[in-house]
Amino acid sequence: MKITNIFTYLVRPRWCFVEVETDNGLSGWGEAVIEGKASTVKACVEEMSEYLIGRDPQNIEDIWTTLYRAAFYRGGPILMSAISGIDQALWDIKGKYYQTPVYELMGGKCRDRMKIYSWIGGDRPSDVARAAKERQDAGFSAVKMNATEELQFIDSYDKIDAVLERVASIRESTGKYFGIAIDFHGRVHKPMAKILAKKLEEFDPMFIEEPVLCENMEDFKEVASCCNIPIATGERLFSRWDFKRLFAAGGVDIIQPDLSHAGGITEVKKIASMAEAYDVALAPHCPLGPIALSACLQVDATSYNACIQEQSIGIHYNVGKSVLDYITNPEDFKFTNGFVDLPKKPGLGVEINKALVLEENQTPHHWKNPVWRHRDGSIAEW
Repeated sequence: MKITNIFTYLVRPRWCFVEVETDNGLSGWGEAVIEGKASTVKACVEEMSEYLIGRDPQNIEDIWTTLYRAAFYRGGPILMSAISGIDQALWDIKGKYYQTPVYELMGGKCRDRMKIYSWIGGDRPSDVARAAKERQDAGFSAVKMNATEELQFIDSYDKIDAVLERVASIRESTGKYFGIAIDFHGRVHKPMAKILAKKLEEFDPMFIEEPVLCENMEDFKEVASCCNIPIATGERLFSRWDFKRLFAAGGVDIIQPDLSHAGGITEVKKIASMAEAYDVALAPHCPLGPIALSACLQVDATSYNACIQEQSIGIHYNVGKSVLDYITNPEDFKFTNGFVDLPKKPGLGVEINKALVLEENQTPHHWKNPVWRHRDGSIAEW
């Protein structure tokens, strides 16, 4: 079996799909994207294609190593996201070739279903109590929300109080044992992060996410010393070597590698195993589409330390199209009592509506994240 073609498609709301075709009629699908830089990743996949044509798609480890190590310059969001989408597609082909889900080729599953959470709020969250209660009534046992609007290094306590009021309203509406994850989104700098972390402790959050940016990973331990809340991070790390530095720095309880950013299934499985050796949980980042979600579930299935899975159905970024629009087997991604069953179909388990993908690609999206500024005119972290 040989790779004959690689195609890339930009589809709404903000995704890039990769299709790898072979000479025996099998094709595999992946998601290769950095949100806001989809066209750049698309070009990178196309540039890597010359390393792939004529190769046996089953030699996934060798292809991954070629794309990573033979390039001299390596790592980072663009190169690793391109590798991620290609890697997902190769695993999809291999699973289809052997007529089995990918996780069966990775040692088999260690669970039957995966706990999931739902997003509420938005970039500047409001009315979160009602939204959280709706998700609880729909069977979810946990939600995640952005914590804050923009915050400067030292900011006013009215913004702190606004965060506390929102979280308090969720706890009041959903009860003591409902999971509340609070995403600082890297918007908060260490001085305010320490204040927020300490004050949020009374609401028993499931975790706080990216209380500071990973480029300041030495600060996680200091933030952790201010509270007894699990700290999660990792969506902006792109390889096992990035995570090695994170584990050495300490202070983190949950890692969130993104299957479309951190080297795909091949790399994230290795990262997950590293985390287990540090007694750190896994909760893959996935505010993306159906292919990325199914790739996450393959790794979740085989990772004992996987604790909860993000998914983007209903997320505020999904305008025009959503996760299930691009697949013809949405019944396989039905959420029941806050869980989703593992994929059962061969490969990644998603049957892509290629006609819709081709139609969407005729008018490629141009999604960009907003540019925020503080009241003094300086750039704010989004």
